[in-house]
Amino acid sequence: MEKTFIIDCLPESAARYKENGYAIVVIDVIRATTTATTSVRYGRKVLPVQNTDDAFILAEKMPGALLVGELGGNVPYGFHTTNSPLQMAALELIPCGPFSDTRRPIILLSSSGTQLLLNAAGATAVYLACFRNFSAVAAHLAKHHPKVALLGAGTRGQFRREDQMCCAWIGEKLQAGGYEPETRDSLDIIARWHGVNVDVVREGRSAEYLRRSGQVPDLEFVLNHVDDLGTVPQFVDGRLINAAA
Repeated sequence: MEKTFIIDCLPESAARYKENGYAIVVIDVIRATTTATTSVRYGRKVLPVQNTDDAFILAEKMPGALLVGELGGNVPYGFHTTNSPLQMAALELIPCGPFSDTRRPIILLSSSGTQLLLNAAGATAVYLACFRNFSAVAAHLAKHHPKVALLGAGTRGQFRREDQMCCAWIGEKLQAGGYEPETRDSLDIIARWHGVNVDVVREGRSAEYLRRSGQVPDLEFVLNHVDDLGTVPQFVDGRLINAAA
């Protein structure tokens, strides 16, 4: 069977791929998929939602759940924290902290990442990738799926550079494993980011926003945790599980 992949972006793109038999990889490096992957790594139950109404309805059914996320860069009223991968990692280092109990699930909301993820629901399979786990995701895809769509979440209609990089890195590994890119754009993205240092993310708009909003530690966390996890979050029945477990 021929093995192919395509690189694309934005939440609305998910529909055409899930209807055509693709396994979909959702990528929102800054910050939803990094936050989710970090949380799944520590055994947290992570439940993505589409909006705040869904988040609060779900929270009523799950006493003790942590409301984590942002909309338009702001923490929604009533949420415990923004979608910070650094904070999620730090929870595991505070054994007596109020949120350190890994039995407490995370209800996750973001402007783009969770929207793309939920739009992709119903595809052959749906995974999450970020800088932390791109090699593990590529290896899992190569074992299980001949047809792959690598989708960046995007923001304000733009395919952000960090998401392009992650898509390119996974695509490059798939290509080395015998997959054929379906479009010229996919090839161009791989070529654009081949061998490029991760520090170029500092020059992008996502990094600028984190600096402007006083969230530089999250930027440093993302840039200093590259390919360090074997976790492969998969969206199944409304929650994320570790497909690599």
